[in-house]
Amino acid sequence: FIENILLAYFLGMCSFLAISKKIEASIGLGLAVIFVSGITVPLNWLIRNYILSEGALSWINALPLINIEGISAISLTFLSNIAYIATIAAMVQLVEMLLDKYSPSLYNSLGIFLPLIAVNCAILGASVFMQERAYNFVESIVFGVSSGTGFAIAIVTMAAIRFKLRYSNIPSGLRGLGITMILTGLISMAYLSFSGINL
Repeated sequence: FIENILLAYFLGMCSFLAISKKIEASIGLGLAVIFVSGITVPLNWLIRNYILSEGALSWINALPLINIEGISAISLTFLSNIAYIATIAAMVQLVEMLLDKYSPSLYNSLGIFLPLIAVNCAILGASVFMQERAYNFVESIVFGVSSGTGFAIAIVTMAAIRFKLRYSNIPSGLRGLGITMILTGLISMAYLSFSGINL
């Protein structure tokens, strides 16, 4: 609630606004984001700490019959975002194949927005925040799952409110995206009311 990846940082707004029209599709997308974020953030932590960071490749010299001089000075951190996006795209492809096989109706209702999870800035943002905040591996697992859960809670909340709005008398100038943006701001302020709580 306190630092919701969607409502505090406004990352992932495109799929949030498009999919939150239907509750079933919102739940499906929320679960997909939890799965992808929960796997990619710790996986990106491993990639960063064992491949990309300066000196991260020094474990190669510990292998038998391998001794590469100067490998501990190599830093591939400039490839971080590319590596993160590649990891996210691979996990989204896995989710897409699983949904197509086991839940074709959800796969069809998500439509084009399922592949767009690969470029969902909320998931990439979770990996970048993990890097900037210097989380350890366990913290990255918790952060990945909880940031995905925050996205899911926000999109399901919006879908439930938009479902009720079908039966409301909204001025014609605010129908559609206008009232949705106002609601997003109101939900964001409501979630910020939890900011005084320290767990």
